[in-house]
Amino acid sequence: MKLFSFKGGVKPNPNKSVSTALPIAQAPLVGRYIVPLHQSVGGTPRPIVNVGDYVLKGQRIGEADGWVSAAVHAPTSGTVVEIGPHIIPHPSGLPTDCVVIEADGRDTWIERTPFDVDHASPDAIREYLRDMGIVGMGGAVFPSHVKLAVPKGKHIEQLIINGAECEPFISCDDRLMREQAEEVILGSALFGQLVHAGQVLIGVEDNKPEAIAALKAAQEKLDAPVAVITVPTIYPTGGAKELIRVLTGKEVPGSKRATDFGVQVFNVATVQSAWRAITYGEPLISRIVTISGAVGESRNWSVPIGMPIADLVALAQPKPESDGVIMGGPMMGFKVSTNAAPVIKSTNSLIVNAPGLFPPKPQELPCIRCGACATACPQELQPFELYWWSRANKFEPLEKYKLFDCIECGCCDYVCPSHIPLVNYFRFSKSEIQAAQREKQLADAARDRFEFREARAEREKREKAERLAKANAARQAAEAAAAASTPTPAKPEEGVPDLSSHPNQASTPIAVDNHPVLDASAKQAAIAAAVERARLKREQHADKAGSTAP
Repeated sequence: MKLFSFKGGVKPNPNKSVSTALPIAQAPLVGRYIVPLHQSVGGTPRPIVNVGDYVLKGQRIGEADGWVSAAVHAPTSGTVVEIGPHIIPHPSGLPTDCVVIEADGRDTWIERTPFDVDHASPDAIREYLRDMGIVGMGGAVFPSHVKLAVPKGKHIEQLIINGAECEPFISCDDRLMREQAEEVILGSALFGQLVHAGQVLIGVEDNKPEAIAALKAAQEKLDAPVAVITVPTIYPTGGAKELIRVLTGKEVPGSKRATDFGVQVFNVATVQSAWRAITYGEPLISRIVTISGAVGESRNWSVPIGMPIADLVALAQPKPESDGVIMGGPMMGFKVSTNAAPVIKSTNSLIVNAPGLFPPKPQELPCIRCGACATACPQELQPFELYWWSRANKFEPLEKYKLFDCIECGCCDYVCPSHIPLVNYFRFSKSEIQAAQREKQLADAARDRFEFREARAEREKREKAERLAKANAARQAAEAAAAASTPTPAKPEEGVPDLSSHPNQASTPIAVDNHPVLDASAKQAAIAAAVERARLKREQHADKAGSTAP
């Protein structure tokens, strides 16, 4: 198979032989496990247990929060004694919510049931992997079910399984491929089937001949549709985009995703853990960790997630002069703030530091613009330009020089003759730019809310005025209609007396039988008035007659 090369890269001393001499060992149980709820890219899982609950090994204790998230599980059986913030191994040194489990020592599993992947829909398979906590084990810890969701209209031409493991000192993937080669092959074939990949390629650096031999033997035995490809040992071949370049010749720009070019990448430990989840019903509750550096015994351990780093490092017999622990490799790793922090899903290596192991850099000197950093950069950037703009706190030009394409591999630091910690400058600038972007997003959101509120108030005011106008118009129309429908009082007909002018008939409208407006009561009143007038006349007549009688 034709291989390609990428620009730049360096060849640091691998320092892997000391930790690969012994097979993987199982870390013993300890008394307490601190399981961070947030261990992967995406949302923070919601705790689904309470303090005092008894949990079994493999029981889900944190539920995925959204699509880009993955569940977390109890690494052993015991009692939940605390749910609260603890320091985790992260460059920030900030705490995050953790579930603390007091182990009962029995290490009792939940009931494990294999998943029927042959009769499950693609969505059901992805949801199952999310609930089993499967994430990228190569360091990025991106939820795997998300990467298995191929965008509509895309086709995965090559599925690449990353076994390059280019960082010095780290050998957990090497030992995994040697000892669990069949599971790696089966997991790779499974993922290839899930994404309908045209090819499944496992890339392994040529400084791991035992792992390559084991994988090829397993592939031949299982007759799996997987190809094991040996690639040159050049740091950082283990970077996803660099390995894609080496195996396929495709260049993936920093602003693009690999799936845009028909490629997807998973780590060898990721496919192996996913295969075990489907085949045995085992969630991701442990991982292999390389312990090396200033220790009496360098080797790889299978470690439950949540085991305190101090307990794990003690197994390797750290030397008295040790002065801290680096998580990751010497090129991209960072010093953990406290050994009380737990092992998490991204903990692939712990290097016990000591004076002389990684001598501090000489004092930083001025940049001489020699261009060595640009020659070594695998992303074809110009680190010296990025450095100048970062140092001047001029962040806008950094976008022109594609700061966010920097993968922080450390090649520029490694070759810089002025001993400038270039990656630290780039990390600082990235954080400042991201903070400014977050502030701008918050300000934009606040402005949008204000404008929406103002528009709503104006709309409500306008609608109220329109309603009042309509009501007034309707009232005036009703009054006009009522006025139009009221008849004009008829003039008295000739010969008909106007009874309304009679002093005793002031309240009687009309006492005429044939008038159209007379109602029954008015008519009765008119009749009664007429009767009364007749009676009064009779009495007057009788009185007059009596007064004239002899």
